[in-house]
Amino acid sequence: MQLRRTFMTGFAFAVLCAGLAVAQDIKIAHVYDKTGVLEAYAKQTQAGLMMGLEYATGGTMMVNSHKLVIIEKDTQGKPDVAKSQLASAYADDKAALAIGPTSSGVALAMLPVAEEYKKILLVEPAVADSITGDKWNRFIFRTGRNSSQDAISAGVALDKDGVNIATLAQDHAFGKDFVKAFRGALKHAKLVHEEYLPAATTDFTAGAQRLFDKLKGLPGRKIIFINWAGGNPFKIADLDPKRFGIEIATGGNTLPVLALYKAFPGMEGSLYYYYEIPKNKVNDWLVKEHFKRFNTPPDFFTAGGMSAGIAVVEALKKTKGDAGTETLIAAMEGLSFETPKGKMTFRKEDHQAMQSMFHFKIKVDPKVAWAIPELVREIKIEDMHIPITNKR
Repeated sequence: MQLRRTFMTGFAFAVLCAGLAVAQDIKIAHVYDKTGVLEAYAKQTQAGLMMGLEYATGGTMMVNSHKLVIIEKDTQGKPDVAKSQLASAYADDKAALAIGPTSSGVALAMLPVAEEYKKILLVEPAVADSITGDKWNRFIFRTGRNSSQDAISAGVALDKDGVNIATLAQDHAFGKDFVKAFRGALKHAKLVHEEYLPAATTDFTAGAQRLFDKLKGLPGRKIIFINWAGGNPFKIADLDPKRFGIEIATGGNTLPVLALYKAFPGMEGSLYYYYEIPKNKVNDWLVKEHFKRFNTPPDFFTAGGMSAGIAVVEALKKTKGDAGTETLIAAMEGLSFETPKGKMTFRKEDHQAMQSMFHFKIKVDPKVAWAIPELVREIKIEDMHIPITNKR
């Protein structure tokens, strides 16, 4: 009898321990540029991330009885701070994985930390190609689009015979990676000049003059393509490039920046997301809920944050709540999941999320505070050859 009691007690204890293991929290660190020059973008990402986790878990914030706990870490937009914050999230907070950041330069500083701790870093929304290119390691995944996806989709609208293009971009990884990819994507148009300016530039006069000088004497269509984060490079329009027959073109952006596009009716380009374009149930939910909670439509980076949240939950569903790094990597490689902009799939070779982009043309409605990017056509995954540039 005593032996039987001992056995039953031990069995009950084992069952209890197993139950506790099943109920163990899964800690997810959001290490992002909560303060700093990209704070507005980061705020959108954070809102989208929480909505994505909510949507994908059906409002429970749980996967297979595991509670998802979000730990927020502020990079302040500084690479050295980001490295220490990510290390703290992995080592001190015992985060199973991390998401972020906003800045490409900050993200590049974080990549080796993920490799050192052998923990996943899901990059959203930093864009530089090198993140999933030559600086990549196997612990890095990205739901955000990369510079090649931006650049190659932009070529759909602009890459035509007789077109001369000069680029204006910031003098850092985000700007340079975009232009490199854009240059490689052009098969018919000519890229005649690359103008790089400091990221904090407010006076664009000198740069604009160099752009005008390179384009003004050329035959055919002449375009300045602007690739910029923050600030207002569209001030160059005040210098009247039209007198030289020069047009302005750019990619999509946040609603406040789209307000600046009202000066350019008919302008074409490509974009990652605009809330009225994708037609799917995930986006329908996001738009409805965002209006209900914030009285505004979801913006550019909100959709990205939601995509990251959904990706994490779908991966954990596949592993039945196992948040071990190797188990997650195996689950995430090749994983397809539905997002506000449609289906995304993590490419096995570099963990970049393959995704559609959208060719737009600007429409101006005086009743709307921002310019409306009307859909010309969806640029599907199979329409873009996105190079694999890592060293795997």
